[in-house]
Amino acid sequence: MGIELKGLYGISDPKLTPYDRLRNLAERAIEGGVRFLQLRDKESSDSELLGLAKELSDLCTKKGVGFVINDRLSLALECNAWGLHLGEEDVPLSKARSLFSGVIGVSCYGDLERAKQAQAQGADYVAFGACFRSSSKPSAPCIDLEVLARAKACLTIPVCAIGGVNAHNIAQLQHADMIALISALWQGDVRANAQNLLGSWHAH
Repeated sequence: MGIELKGLYGISDPKLTPYDRLRNLAERAIEGGVRFLQLRDKESSDSELLGLAKELSDLCTKKGVGFVINDRLSLALECNAWGLHLGEEDVPLSKARSLFSGVIGVSCYGDLERAKQAQAQGADYVAFGACFRSSSKPSAPCIDLEVLARAKACLTIPVCAIGGVNAHNIAQLQHADMIALISALWQGDVRANAQNLLGSWHAH
């Protein structure tokens, strides 16, 4: 499925997107213009998540949206996910790339060298953050936003910005191809949130 790596990227959250409501919330987000949806869960087992992951994968495929599994290679393979996102402590990119043929994104925090290595090893996009103070990860250090411009200048793969992004600060992220959202997307009217965020991002 040829989805351009560009646009709003919603990340699930156990509190803000309870699993009995996640499908409905995902539909609202997609209606509002979200182009990617990531299932992120650090607690449940793969088997507990498989049914939900398959359902979301099917929904996203029908809507032409990229469905991404966070850091669980075997689950991504099992539910036929479009994408896989890897952090620092997850399965090595080289191993994931040898087994998973979909889109792979890598968290690079504020580290441009890590991003260059990820690109060289076959990553499809890299993510930098936290861009701003975040309620989802309050202890995450904030990066210098200048790293986004430097990344765009020296990388050929798309750049994703994450961390504390909302409608008031999203306009500062003009160098990002993709913007990952948690609280600013899921709290309140999801469809309207997505539309407002898109409008604020592209208003400049």
